[in-house]
Amino acid sequence: MKKKNKLLGFLLALVLFIVACTSPAGENGNGNGTGNDNDNGGEEVADDSVLVVASGADPVTFDIQATNDQATTRIARQIYDTLIIQTNDLELVPGLATEWEEIEENLFEFTLREGVTFHNGEPFTASDVEYTLLRAVASPTIGHIVGSIDPDTIEVVDEHTIRVGTSDTFGPFLTHLAHPAVGILNEAAVEEAGEDYGVTSVVGTGPFEFEEWVTGTHVIANRYDDYWGDSALVGSIEFRTISDPSVRLIELESEGVDIAYDIAPSDIQAVEENDALTLINTPNLGSEYLGLSVHNDTPLRELGVRQAIAHAIDIEAIIDTVYMNVGEQMAGPINELVFGYNEDLEPIPYDVDLANELLEEAGYPGGGFTLSLYVGDNSQERIRVSQIVSEALSQIGITVEVVQMEWGAFLDANDAGEPDMFLLGWTTVTTDADYGLYPLFHSNNFGESGNTTWYENSRVDELLDLGRYTSDQDERIGYYHEAQDIIHEEVPWVFLQTRENVTGISNRVSGFEHHPVGSYFLNVVSVD
Repeated sequence: MKKKNKLLGFLLALVLFIVACTSPAGENGNGNGTGNDNDNGGEEVADDSVLVVASGADPVTFDIQATNDQATTRIARQIYDTLIIQTNDLELVPGLATEWEEIEENLFEFTLREGVTFHNGEPFTASDVEYTLLRAVASPTIGHIVGSIDPDTIEVVDEHTIRVGTSDTFGPFLTHLAHPAVGILNEAAVEEAGEDYGVTSVVGTGPFEFEEWVTGTHVIANRYDDYWGDSALVGSIEFRTISDPSVRLIELESEGVDIAYDIAPSDIQAVEENDALTLINTPNLGSEYLGLSVHNDTPLRELGVRQAIAHAIDIEAIIDTVYMNVGEQMAGPINELVFGYNEDLEPIPYDVDLANELLEEAGYPGGGFTLSLYVGDNSQERIRVSQIVSEALSQIGITVEVVQMEWGAFLDANDAGEPDMFLLGWTTVTTDADYGLYPLFHSNNFGESGNTTWYENSRVDELLDLGRYTSDQDERIGYYHEAQDIIHEEVPWVFLQTRENVTGISNRVSGFEHHPVGSYFLNVVSVD
């Protein structure tokens, strides 16, 4: 009997081994994708291979408190760790903090992971967390992410214990700490580098360490062998900036890159029909929009003009012809995956006759004025949309001057309030309406904090404050629904479509999975 049990055990182990070896690309046995419990075996399978990833835009800066753009975040996520990790399934799990507890109302105590080192060899301690959070709260770019923190409550208890409190009850506080922009910095590295930090000096505790950044060309990050978690499965990652989606496709097809982000809708079929490639297409937490700024002295300050513009653009035609039916028309600023979404809103209908009537009522019969429309050069789809918007508005007598700019310059100009209109997207990383509304429509956040339309409504401000600092979830939903009703009516945005993550990968790649926020964990990815 004992020999028979041993034989059955051996056969079972053999079956499990075969299944593990033949699992399809994208399934690595690690549902969270964080690398903390990597079933691939960490060091045993890590090698010196290079994973080449193509992105459509150059990063802005690796000082992650000075930017909040996707191109940067997708790389920075590999270099920095957060206290708490939000998995691919949107579960919150330990990161640099092994546990946390609300020790009294609105005051949390975090126990920090021991034995962690920064890429410069410095030990990770509570003082680095204190430095990071205080600097983040003061940041004009990402301060809204950690704006609930009361700086006076931050207390270093010992090297591996810290307390952090909020100024009032703030439901999504822990989720905000998982935001990639709240990655923990090394105080010594930041202070020593000064203005060069984020360009030539970049130090985190993540699975990869920064090597070089050649602007407009590539970024290289190497596996950090002293990483506190399981070692990354490749020796290094080369992030290549390829703004033209057709060139990204060619590079993917010719094995010049292993992963190509943001496959153009027109290229999806080519990837699907290529036996050497796999297309991964999943919904995300983002939205595309046309921003209508009231910052400049233009007719956009008139509600009727903004409403007319919204009715003059055929959004369904844009989704059909430009995005090849990727995404759906939105009725408001957040989509159905986000807590607080208002399902009662209806998309603004395409109606040129009504647009002309609204212009006349607003005092601009036949249009007769000119508006600028800024668009970044990193998205061929947005460039095409800008052309369609220009043509559509010409039909109601509005002249549109399209200004196409390099991505970083576009962001700077947008933050400064230069454009009258602009095309952009936003991802509600925390999955909560607070992050999808507060940075973008609260008057506290004009400019680089997120509200680049300079939209202001006192009732919306009040509702967003109530939603932010109320623990009752039903009450929060009511506040956010009313805020979306007002925003829908006052049209600081023309709501375009929901966004999707669309990635092409070589079949040589294993372990790659999408994260709903659009930036991905690559430490669990391997290349054959």
